[in-house]
Amino acid sequence: MSIVGWIILGLLAGAIAKFLLPGRDPGGLIGTTVIGIIGAFLGGWISSRFLDRPISNDFYDTATWVAAIGGSLVLLIAYRLLFGNSRERR
Repeated sequence: MSIVGWIILGLLAGAIAKFLLPGRDPGGLIGTTVIGIIGAFLGGWISSRFLDRPISNDFYDTATWVAAIGGSLVLLIAYRLLFGNSRERR
């Protein structure tokens, strides 16, 4: 899969992660989108590097989607923990 494919996968994985973990994000739509893209790359790298599960070149591979969504969820949770209080209402 090309870089463009990973970016599209990241956008969709970020949207799915946001759906699975609703709430107010400190970064808004753009921040969540960037987290989704980075999470897709991170999930794919972790899956292929440490879990001995090579990522398929097929866009519709279930393991690729699970890795991308998992990476997005991990980054979204970490982002909320680190920056979640920065946009509290006063």
